[in-house]
Amino acid sequence: MESPATEDNLAEVESGMASNVPTLYEWLGGSEILSALIARFYEKVPGDSILEPLFRNMDPAHFEYVAKFIAEVLGGPAEYSSQHGGHAAMIRHHIGKGITEQQRQHWVHLLLETADELKLPSDPEFRSALVGYLEWGSRLAVINSALPPHTRVEEAPMPVWGWGVPGGPYRPESETSDPPAS
Repeated sequence: MESPATEDNLAEVESGMASNVPTLYEWLGGSEILSALIARFYEKVPGDSILEPLFRNMDPAHFEYVAKFIAEVLGGPAEYSSQHGGHAAMIRHHIGKGITEQQRQHWVHLLLETADELKLPSDPEFRSALVGYLEWGSRLAVINSALPPHTRVEEAPMPVWGWGVPGGPYRPESETSDPPAS
């Protein structure tokens, strides 16, 4: 029988610090699985009429950078930060790309379809967290892609995505802290 929940152990679980709760990176199978997912996804891109124009001049190693970035965000090793400059570098890579909403939605859809094809975990908790991250991250990519090409990007902490919720609505710095009127 499980021990009763206490304020201390609930706080530990909710904060993601419970020692028996794996990171999303660990749950999906680690580096090899994530690299295979991203590589297979980008194999599909050249034949995809919606995404091909966006990735037409892509560096052949692009999928490796994306895999390292997503790995770090999902709780894996900090290789993207140490080798490629962290979150600010990823933001800079998107500036001026003009990603459309159709491209964003299709990117998410194709990546999830590829996750199914490669039989990544399909439990509701993992998929909910993964979809949440892909939606959040891809929407930030659209926002960043609309910035003018020479926009200065300040250093930014690497996002860390876990099993929980993001913690509130997105508000650009130009908005007030007041919630929208209903």
